[in-house]
Amino acid sequence: MLPIVRNNRESWLPDIFNDFFDNSWMERVNYTAPAINVIETEKEYEVELAAPGLTKDDFQVHVDENDNLVINMEKKADKKHHGRYLRREFSYEKFQQMLSLPEDAEADKIEAKVENGVLNVTIPKKTPVEIQKAQRHIEIK
Repeated sequence: MLPIVRNNRESWLPDIFNDFFDNSWMERVNYTAPAINVIETEKEYEVELAAPGLTKDDFQVHVDENDNLVINMEKKADKKHHGRYLRREFSYEKFQQMLSLPEDAEADKIEAKVENGVLNVTIPKKTPVEIQKAQRHIEIK
């Protein structure tokens, strides 16, 4: 197949493919943040954050002084691609998400892992006995 010359540029793609991959004709949704799922089970809350191409080194997860779960992500420049993207929909470079922890969350037992392109954060729930112990009766004088 001979390359196609268009605007003094060679392309191996016929015009129909160039038109298809050119995003300018498509209305683009502004993806400003990765998708997040929050699931509640009897014993825990599970947070799933879509993280294609990211590793555990790209994330920092902590609980702040206001009992918010804070997820920070920063992707360092990726030099493995030497060509140009024809279409690119996930390219998060920096991201922060804050989620208020519920009262029954055990903040000191939260765990996080990245697996199969998803950041999974597990937030165990306090048992009813632990919740009752945390409540302190104040005597009125």
